[in-house]
Amino acid sequence: MTSASPDLVRTDRWLRLEGTTNTRDLGGLPTRDGGTTRPGRILRSDNLQTLSDADVRRLVEDVRLREVVDLRSTAEVLLEGRGPLRAVPAVEHRHFTLLPERGHHTDVFAVENADLPELPDDWADSVLPRQVAESDQGEPPAVRSYLGYLAHRPENVIAALRVLAADPGGATVVHCAAGKDRTGVVVAFTLAAAGVPHEEIVADYAMTADVIDALVAKLAASPTYAEDMVRRDVASHTPRAETVDRLLTLLDERYGGPLGWLSAHGFGPAEQAALRARLRD
Repeated sequence: MTSASPDLVRTDRWLRLEGTTNTRDLGGLPTRDGGTTRPGRILRSDNLQTLSDADVRRLVEDVRLREVVDLRSTAEVLLEGRGPLRAVPAVEHRHFTLLPERGHHTDVFAVENADLPELPDDWADSVLPRQVAESDQGEPPAVRSYLGYLAHRPENVIAALRVLAADPGGATVVHCAAGKDRTGVVVAFTLAAAGVPHEEIVADYAMTADVIDALVAKLAASPTYAEDMVRRDVASHTPRAETVDRLLTLLDERYGGPLGWLSAHGFGPAEQAALRARLRD
């Protein structure tokens, strides 16, 4: 796939930074009641490890970033090391892996670079294989992966949403490695709680396709992700609207919608209202 020319890429919600490729604001989206989500509250992004000094200043001073919600696995966090935002006392970091993992880390951000040799050479094996429910066997691979986040780490999906619902006195960014899969699922629930309609949630998810070539190139430059990037072509990494459309449809059928899934997992009406208020009031 060839990415869109810079003149054709939608720019109204993109935050153009030197060190990221897929950062955008969740503000500016229409809601079912005729409103619009508020900018400057919640951002979504790819990995923040390569932010420049200018990026950090812009995020902290202009965007007023105060919190980072990191959805990567423990091994990813440790292998990538301390990103530049970790040196900013005003920015709180929270970690909620969406993958089933071997072992337990009570505070992944307390582990410094000196501890990295403790990771095994086959670090990827610390991520346990998912068991796919019989009812999901016929779904496309990406849909099965997304259902896996919800089946195997529902407590961390909920924990991430609880952080997003709280006002840290500025903006919060939620990210994973590419900012499309794990981030896409958490963002879909966030936007659903804010009253953004199904088709707009799908459109937001699909926007990553606008920057997929640059995104794959960025990840390929990191030893942590390079093998996966070169093993598969760009088309296989490109998000497809039908993936999250199918996820939302399954949530409708099984739970009465994303909010029904949240309620069934302990994130009830009061917390949903708080998350809605974060993006709306």
